[in-house]
Amino acid sequence: MRRDLDIALVRTFLAVVESGGVTRAATTLGMSQAATSQQIKRLEEALDCRLFERQGRGLALAPAGERLIAQARRLVTMNDEVWSAMRTPQFEGEVRFGVPYDIIGTFVPTILRGFAKAQPRVRVSLVCEDSKIVREHLRSGGVDLALTTEMDCGRHGETLRTDRLVWVGAPGGDAHLKDPLPISLGAPTCVFRPVAVEALGKVRRDWRAVCEVSRLEQVYAVLEAGLAVAPLLRSSVPQRFEILAGAVLRAAKLPSLPEFRINLYVQPGLGPAALDLADHVRASFSGRPRSQ
Repeated sequence: MRRDLDIALVRTFLAVVESGGVTRAATTLGMSQAATSQQIKRLEEALDCRLFERQGRGLALAPAGERLIAQARRLVTMNDEVWSAMRTPQFEGEVRFGVPYDIIGTFVPTILRGFAKAQPRVRVSLVCEDSKIVREHLRSGGVDLALTTEMDCGRHGETLRTDRLVWVGAPGGDAHLKDPLPISLGAPTCVFRPVAVEALGKVRRDWRAVCEVSRLEQVYAVLEAGLAVAPLLRSSVPQRFEILAGAVLRAAKLPSLPEFRINLYVQPGLGPAALDLADHVRASFSGRPRSQ
């Protein structure tokens, strides 16, 4: 005889495991402690095994509970994916999305992957430029929504994350010790360029430009060759590079750099597809699943 598991009971089991106890799980689930305990008991009865054992004043997983974890997670994930796919309205058309070079590789693939899965009939056209130019496209109607990296947040914008600008170089390289300092500065429209130049001027550190383009392929090539350092957002630094900090920063007489904001701007009066993409952007930066 076939028997079906109640997903709500499985979800409660995972909440108890991940929160470390019934009381915390009850708070997370918005249930009473008694109701949470009752759901665990019902799941144990359905599976005809004990999932938890008492350990002092707390709970520990029983062997059957250990076996259940991985399958329970797959079951809940599949349930949520089916629910999301069936509940999400299907839109059509095109959304024009502006993103600066400095964060496109770090954040955008995850956003587009999730959006394409939810809205396979919507085409996203990427416009990749420096933040200043992206904002110009936004004002002229060239893009529907945009991410930017800025010191402040403009009108109709919302800050999704704050991140510090850092000096980056090749591991074991010595470009940061050279005088004048060789720098990859980005194009004249790069928002990091004037900030880095001003900071170097305040500490009277002489410098010379090695690379003056914003496309990261060229910037990374110069860094990998050990020919220069560059100012990049901490969250966007690839693992193959070294963030110069502490004693290394002091030895190189490099100034600390300020924080920048990653902002989202959405054109007023947009259609549902663009608004849905904006929701995916927000969800990606908050680290939460997009709610339906």
